[in-house]
Parts: sequence; C-alpha cells; structure tokens
Amino acid sequence: MPGTEFFGKEEIAAVNEVLDTGCLFRFNHDEMRKGIWKARDMEASVREFTGATFAHAVSSGSTAVSAALNAAGIGHGDEVIVPPFTYIATVEAVIFAGGLPVFADIDETLCLSPEGIKKVLTPKTKAILLVHMCGAAADMDGIMQVVEDNNLVLVEDAGQALGAFYKGKSVGLFGKTGAFSFDFFKITTAGEGGVFITNDEQAYKWADSFSDHGHDHVGENRGMEQHPVLGFNYRISELHAAVGLEQMKRLPKVVALKKRNKKIIKDIISDINGVSFRRMDDPEGDSGTFLNFFLPTTDDAQKVMTQFGTDGVAGCNYWFTNM
Repeated sequence: MPGTEFFGKEEIAAVNEVLDTGCLFRFNHDEMRKGIWKARDMEASVREFTGATFAHAVSSGSTAVSAALNAAGIGHGDEVIVPPFTYIATVEAVIFAGGLPVFADIDETLCLSPEGIKKVLTPKTKAILLVHMCGAAADMDGIMQVVEDNNLVLVEDAGQALGAFYKGKSVGLFGKTGAFSFDFFKITTAGEGGVFITNDEQAYKWADSFSDHGHDHVGENRGMEQHPVLGFNYRISELHAAVGLEQMKRLPKVVALKKRNKKIIKDIISDINGVSFRRMDDPEGDSGTFLNFFLPTTDDAQKVMTQFGTDGVAGCNYWFTNM
C-alpha cells in the first residue's frame, strides 16, 4: 500500500498552488512565487521525519545517490563495494562518479554482509555503497564495525527504505551521506524525485551545488553566483516537490498500514511447509514495504509462484525468473 494509493485533493491543491504562482523553478524568483517554497518545505519534512540535520531534494533517487557519492568524495579510481542484489542505479552511480564498483556477497538480510565486504577489501577500497534493500535496514552493527576498522566511507542507498529505522536511527544517517527515492513505485512519491540527507554540513553544501550545475547559491543574483564545484542539473521542480511534500505528511500512516498488512500476510504464509523469512536485526524498524520469504528449493519456489499466478495473487516475484 504505497502513497500513490492515497493520492487525493491535498496533492491536487498543492500542485495548483504552484501553478497559480507560475513559478515552477526551485531557486530564486522570490516575488513571483508569493512565499510558496515546496522543495524547501519537502526538505524540512524529511529532516523532521528522519532526524537528519540537512536534506536536499533532487530529481530522482538515482541522482540522490549520485549526489551522495559525490558529496562523500568518491571519484576517479576509487573502489566502491556494492551489492549484486539491487537496482542498476546503484552501480551506475558509482561508474558516473568515476569509481569502480566491486560486488560483495549479501546475506539473509538481503543486504551486504559484513563478512562479504571483508572478503573484497583491497588497498584501493574507499567506500561502501550500502543498499537497504526492500525497505529494511542491513546489519548495521556488523557493517559499521567493518567501516570503522578499515577507515572506509559509508554511503547509504536507502531508495526503497524511507520510513525504515535501525535501533531508533533512520537509515541514511549511519554513513556520511544517504539517499531516498520518491519515484512512482516508492513508499511516498513525487512522481519523480529523490532526497539527499546528511548530518555533515560540508557534504550538504557540496551536494546542494553539485545538483545545480555547481552554483554556490550565495546571493540573490543567480547569474552572478560562483561555481566552486563541477555539477549538473539534478534539480527537482516545485511541481514534483509539491506532491512529495503532501506524501511526506502521509508517511506515518502509510508505514503503519504497510506493517499491519505485512503482518497479516506473514502470519498466514508462515504455516506453509519450508517457508522462512528474511532476517531482520531490528524488526520494529522495518518500513513494511516488502514481505520476502524463502523456500527450500528452486522447484518449490517456481511451483509456489505458478500457483500464485493461477490464483490471481499479484505483486509476487521469484527473483531468478522473469515471472
């Protein structure tokens, strides 16, 4: 039950509010926008929910990951450890930063394993790009120990995990930088959008400039701003931010409903012979986005998926087929 199922008059009113000003751009044009700053308000809402000191809205979750890597200092020749079980944007972001993605094993958290990370460390390893896959946190105690022992930079791709916490702390805030996605299929959506978060002021300033052609955003004359870093256009529009802001207001309700519905389904399928579930080191911190379960053999998994299809059960996938 993602936020898209709750689209209503609030989102429509917020978009119309922006259209009435005629100012769809997130920077400057103060008089024209009549005090309407949707991107700023969306960022404030993310800060309040996650506890982050800084948040910056961008055009997608993918660009949020790019900004997170750039602001964390990842560049040419740096080896960055990534999971093989993720969306391709994770790997693309490393390559676009000039780094070399290095795959490490995952475990039954469905996220990078501390032991898997240790096995692929080299003198060129600079960072771990940790994906909190399918809406729940990785083994943060184990991974943070590896980070500290090896003086690594941790960047968090929490694209699917807005609303997830680990022992009271929001995902995205364990490392130097983190990223969330607001695309159409996420917990909350802006249609397209993403948010970069950090507690590091310098990293925030860097990402703020990087995502807007390197502008330093000092002063009121955009044409006279300096460009201290090389950047590109990763800006979010005020229209998308208007939707994202309203969706953030719905987030606590959405997470509560997802967790309730997940428990109902989990309790039912727990009786299936041989079923086991994804390991969660902090079940209370789960966002409830996915219910992941394992079966003893490939044949068992394929048979169950075939039966689900026959019975009209939607939204289920076996990861090793095109079903």
